[in-house]
Amino acid sequence: MNNKISGEKRVLILTLGCSKNVVDSEFLLGDLKANGYEISYDLKKTDIVIINTCGFIDKAKQESVQVITDMCHLKKTKKIRKVYVVGCLAQRYKSELKGQMRLVDGFFGVTANEEIIRDLSGKDDFLSYYKRELLTPSHYAYLKISEGCSHSCSFCAIPFIRGKHISRPMEELVAEAENLVALGVKEINLIAQDTTYYGQDLYGRRCLEELLEKLSDVNNLKWLRLMYTYPTSFRTEVLKVMAERDNICKYIDIPLQHISDNVLSSMKRGMDKNKIIELLAQIRDIVPNVSIRSTFIVGYPNETEKDFSELYDFLNTAKLDRVGIFTYSHEDDTPAYELKDSISPKIKEERKDTLMKLQSQISLQKNKNKVGKILKVLIDEKVSSDTYLGRTEHDAPEVDNSVHIKSQQELKPGDFVEVKISEAEEYDLFGSLWK
Repeated sequence: MNNKISGEKRVLILTLGCSKNVVDSEFLLGDLKANGYEISYDLKKTDIVIINTCGFIDKAKQESVQVITDMCHLKKTKKIRKVYVVGCLAQRYKSELKGQMRLVDGFFGVTANEEIIRDLSGKDDFLSYYKRELLTPSHYAYLKISEGCSHSCSFCAIPFIRGKHISRPMEELVAEAENLVALGVKEINLIAQDTTYYGQDLYGRRCLEELLEKLSDVNNLKWLRLMYTYPTSFRTEVLKVMAERDNICKYIDIPLQHISDNVLSSMKRGMDKNKIIELLAQIRDIVPNVSIRSTFIVGYPNETEKDFSELYDFLNTAKLDRVGIFTYSHEDDTPAYELKDSISPKIKEERKDTLMKLQSQISLQKNKNKVGKILKVLIDEKVSSDTYLGRTEHDAPEVDNSVHIKSQQELKPGDFVEVKISEAEEYDLFGSLWK
């Protein structure tokens, strides 16, 4: 490995979008380091900025364009030397971006590490590192088990950006998990566009449950969390493994998107309301004490007031543990783009606010039910001399609830402690170290 660093080889990566982009950036950082580049985390001490963009919905695209514009300004004022744009936005709109942003030194799509580094260096030499430089805190990490998506949801451009579903081999994923744990990672969060599709392309069958078993067996892995599951054809075998294994978090992230059959059909979700309700009952039956996280879209082109009321009533009855609400984004290259985006932004936001207000009340009641209980908590950070932030197994990093812990005993990120809960708010628990 070339460890000689020149004064013009300090690289900073700005990562926008989802956790899947974070993993992509981590692998790119590993390859950059293997090829003699110094990794920078300070914009004031950087020669080259690589922006890993998101192009999923309109707000994400706007953010990506703004960051690119800001970095081009820094280049124009000679505060940085080069700007590269990579990831989903570049994959989707490369030709348009090239015409509009001439100060950018290169545009590359997804998984183009070799091409990026060869362009940076001006040489054909490339050394693949196959290891990641973690951007998350050292005690947790994301493990991306596949790339792309083979579903055809009407509102989603991901298949056009990242292609069909491609599973990574089990042995490769287990080896990566072992390496992460050796680095001190306590919690691994499984991610993909659809984790439940895992294995279909590679082994001719869906075998997420087998992967869960193998990963659960990794020595010293304390928590294994399942994200981005898809409700259609959800296998009960996955739930049984989750129920049996102590180090698999009793937590499922399952984006449902809507509940009205009218909207679900137009969205091409492959599942109706009754099947969704049956699946949620099955999850709760097989995995006691499970927390269910889901996301929903409001303002889809053919969403009527009746459809929205049906979604409201469903959330009020289902009482999911964690909920995210997104307003519909009218995306080109998607089947839904042919529909008229007839619902105004104002109504979309009103519907979103109405559902989030309902969910905050549900979350508050669920949190109040935890007052007086002793919960196992993973410490994330220290916020003052005697106060720490952590999470239970029912909370994924960055998107879910936090536990505020008072402790005279010194704690550090990655510690597992028992906390007695004394107070509750909508999205926060408060307690003290239990001895």
